[in-house]
Amino acid sequence: MTKGMVIIGAGECGGRAALALRDLGYDGPVTLVGDEPHLPYERPPLSKDAMASDAPSIKAIASDEILSERSIRHIHSVQAMAIDRAAHVVHLSDGSVLPYDKLLLATGSTPRKLPMPGLGARCVYLRTFNDALAIRAHLSAGNRIAIVGGGFIGLELAAAARRLGATVTVIEAQPRILMRGVPAEIAKIIQEAHEAEGVKILCGDGIAAIADDGAEVRIALAGGQEILADLAVIGIGAVPVTGLAAEAGLTIDNGIAADAELRTSDPHIFAAGDCCSFPLAVYGGRRVRLEAWRNAQEQGALAARNMLGAGEAHAAVPWFWSDQYGLSLQISGLSDEGTKVVRRDLDDGAFILFHLAQDGRLVAASGIGPGNSVARDIRLAEMLIAKRAKPAPEALGSQTVKLKSLLAA
Repeated sequence: MTKGMVIIGAGECGGRAALALRDLGYDGPVTLVGDEPHLPYERPPLSKDAMASDAPSIKAIASDEILSERSIRHIHSVQAMAIDRAAHVVHLSDGSVLPYDKLLLATGSTPRKLPMPGLGARCVYLRTFNDALAIRAHLSAGNRIAIVGGGFIGLELAAAARRLGATVTVIEAQPRILMRGVPAEIAKIIQEAHEAEGVKILCGDGIAAIADDGAEVRIALAGGQEILADLAVIGIGAVPVTGLAAEAGLTIDNGIAADAELRTSDPHIFAAGDCCSFPLAVYGGRRVRLEAWRNAQEQGALAARNMLGAGEAHAAVPWFWSDQYGLSLQISGLSDEGTKVVRRDLDDGAFILFHLAQDGRLVAASGIGPGNSVARDIRLAEMLIAKRAKPAPEALGSQTVKLKSLLAA
């Protein structure tokens, strides 16, 4: 009798994997285990639409009815405590035991903690819908919001907070915002957009001390300035959730180490999404860990196919996006692979930066502009990256040369 497929982590990645197993015709037991009380839902809206909405709600991947119709058992509000690899069972916090033929770990990531004393109830992190609700309650006119960290999450929160009338200060210890993976030329435009909306951005100044007395948060910067806030949201990155895998003896390498087919060091256990690192074929097998919405979707589906024996290697090009103040930032590929940058100007002030490797290969494209002005060209660039194309720099930089023609060539 088949034990079935068990998925630990009922987020974007795990939810997509469960649905994909049914789409692929698998008719054995499928069990999805999550520690939140909600249906599987998308996380990007938490720092965008859900935060600025009058009535925040989750954007569910599937309803209870769909899960029931597809015979997907969703166990919520419990944690996986241990994996017995020899017996092929998972022990849950409610005392129950789940047998499995194949197991998928889609445990995601968790906010990196600020390693300082003095943090209290007014110093918070954003990861879950419940976190978003708690933060949303403070985003109103007259309230002072301090955001520690000038990455995507912090800046999207800053934009939402300003829409709701709060006073916002962003504190970034690095010399500029969006240091990781975003070119300085684009980061400058994002910063100017925030400052035009009244956000105060302080870069190159670390936190010397923080004190939360229950009424307000006092943040002392290394340069001597003091920031007073009604709420401090800490967004200084994320770390993969690997404890369950590590305790089970699986290999850990910047996340749960998986091969190109998302199989861990145990052939019966797979890992996908934010929690795992894997070799990226388009960059010569460089091992990466991606924290991105589309990657969670794609890897959930890929893991499902390979759990059923497809033997399919990961081949997708990384893609990231962020929307702030009507500007859309999109990046395909890994810009740190490039040694040369070529700029292409588009209409309405939009532009794309193409990143070329030493051998002339296109390895990344970073674009910014109003609405969807860069979406089509970024998608075409993604296809060129996947083909390991070496387009002429002058063609990339010329608005009169269609990227589609370079793809055809």
